[in-house]
Amino acid sequence: MLISLIVPCYNEEEAMPLFYKEASRVAAEMKTSHGADFEFIFVDDGSRDGTLRVARELHAQDDRVRYVSFSRNFGKEAGIYAGLQAARGDYVATMDADLQDPPALLPQMLDTLLTGAYDCAATRRTTRKGEPPLRSWFARKFYQIINKMSDTEIVDGARDFRLMSRKMTDAVLSMAEYNRFSKGIFSWVGFKTKWFDYENIERVA
Repeated sequence: MLISLIVPCYNEEEAMPLFYKEASRVAAEMKTSHGADFEFIFVDDGSRDGTLRVARELHAQDDRVRYVSFSRNFGKEAGIYAGLQAARGDYVATMDADLQDPPALLPQMLDTLLTGAYDCAATRRTTRKGEPPLRSWFARKFYQIINKMSDTEIVDGARDFRLMSRKMTDAVLSMAEYNRFSKGIFSWVGFKTKWFDYENIERVA
């Protein structure tokens, strides 16, 4: 069983080694508990710092690490799509490099998918602690407005952090829109999702 972790990165030079250390710890636990192997796919989204250098260094020391590097900044949505295209796993996760998406949730998320009752285990924040109040207000309004406009439900507080079956991953990849909104696409393809709630976590760097 192979699990792919897709990690879009824009100027994450400081956070990447910390993410890699924590994700590797969880991967070692899941190798023992679930027999799972991992690959880490870092997508450098035209970073201006040493993100690409760090990705190359991690690849040199660990053959589980792969990376994609964009010629310029195309945005997180493009990074997620490129990572999905590169992923070889039976299960595929998307998550941020700054550890706001805790890798420690992955064992529970995998257990959910292994029951066969779900094709996706997704996460949502129960609080926006640490965010500027104005940003939190606009975020809440966005979800209220988008759900009035659209037949596809966009869950308030939903993160890009989710673990998907290969079947769902292939369905998402079949949606080849140029201007992508992944949260909408994840919902639109229609696979059954279990939500995991957690409180907001500060960036590590």
